[in-house]
Amino acid sequence: MDKKNFEVGGSLLSCFQRQQTSPPSVIVVGGGISGIAAARALSNASFKVTLLESRNRIGGRVHTDYSFGCPVDMGASWLHGVCNENSLAPLFRHLGLRLYRTSGDNSILYDHDLESYALFDKYGHQVPQQLVIEVGEKFEKILKETMKVRDEHDDDMSVLQAISIVLDRHPELQQEGLAYEVLQWYICRMEAWFAADVDTISLKNWDQEHVLSGGHGLTVDGYYPLIKALAKDLDIRLNHRVAEIVQCGNKVMLTVENGATFVADAVIITVPLGVLKANMIQFVPRLPEWKVSAISDLGVGNENKIALHFDTVFWPNVEVLGIVAPTSYACGYFLNLHKATGNPVLVYMAAGRSAGDIEKLSDEEAANLAMSELKKILPDARKPVQFLVSRWGTDPNSLGAYSCDLVGKPADLCHRLQAPVGNLYFAGEAMSLDHSGSVHGAYSSGKLAAEECRRRLSLQHGFPDIGEEMNEVMVPLQISRL
Repeated sequence: MDKKNFEVGGSLLSCFQRQQTSPPSVIVVGGGISGIAAARALSNASFKVTLLESRNRIGGRVHTDYSFGCPVDMGASWLHGVCNENSLAPLFRHLGLRLYRTSGDNSILYDHDLESYALFDKYGHQVPQQLVIEVGEKFEKILKETMKVRDEHDDDMSVLQAISIVLDRHPELQQEGLAYEVLQWYICRMEAWFAADVDTISLKNWDQEHVLSGGHGLTVDGYYPLIKALAKDLDIRLNHRVAEIVQCGNKVMLTVENGATFVADAVIITVPLGVLKANMIQFVPRLPEWKVSAISDLGVGNENKIALHFDTVFWPNVEVLGIVAPTSYACGYFLNLHKATGNPVLVYMAAGRSAGDIEKLSDEEAANLAMSELKKILPDARKPVQFLVSRWGTDPNSLGAYSCDLVGKPADLCHRLQAPVGNLYFAGEAMSLDHSGSVHGAYSSGKLAAEECRRRLSLQHGFPDIGEEMNEVMVPLQISRL
């Protein structure tokens, strides 16, 4: 063989081999747990990964605040499904993060068991526990009867409309006086689960969620240690709000608000559904209609917290303090973090329209609102020394708390949301097929999108197919219930 030709051939072969082994590049948009999970998986598979986050922090709707001198989760705060099947269980075990179990397996709609409630009327009188139990049993019967209503109608309707039909048919399930107010409180708690008002929740889909076993566990140490561990050594660019995503052949170019551009072989988009619905990112070419309609059809609920930090504990030693009222909107409840964490903090929770109304107030006005509610229960309640208010619905980085099933949702909606468009992949709690609205659903969705992206790019680029491996020492989850 001619020496010159051999050298040229060898050079071409060497170049070809370098192309084969150079890592594909992926940009992840969004630094919530879904985006961080995707970036972590691809980084572990030796891909070149850059994560762009619009906020000045990571975590997204998982946000642990430390300004009280203790961790307070102002966004997600529960592990829904305290069991080995939960995708986050290995991380909780590995990091030694503690959980406080607030319910058992039988709690599908609520994240607390009934025995740790204390409900009060507007005069500060505690509702007899036996009445709370009896009304709860009636509410379960009402919900079971709504399933019959669902079977009788081809068209979807709201859960509230179905409840009205059930109560017309079964006068024995109707409640009056204080019992009626307790029933409204149960509806309020149902609205909190979906982050939406009962007149917007889909009858066909309200009970279709796959809830893992093990009940619900409140994160004693907050979620941030988990976020921090996942994000270690990743290339994360904060304050990078993506304005445009352009697909051009086998490449994708992203432009952020300050004009900087990034180019990669693929993009994983993990921004909240509310951001996609608001068209805050321009896609070129425009996303196909099947994807646009899926984004449009899925609802986004809202839930907010008003955290109150006190210098001493003056409230009952229960997990939840509730206020009953003639309407679910007027009902309310406080999560007692002292019961779970030992810190003198009460968190007022509001969902749906109530959550939106809180965002119309200043922080001080919101704290005063929460205190006026607390004084209905405890007239001598002390003033808080600090307070925090979340605003997930108006935060431009989220525009909502988490996804919810609205009336008339198409059956294939989640599959269309999750499906890629060329070299654009989508992940997040809204794209989770079985566990939407949950942290573990968002985490699993991010890993799934990363895996699909990794396989396709590895094949296209001739890159070694190295999957992510995790060697885990099985230690028990740290769970308590005081």
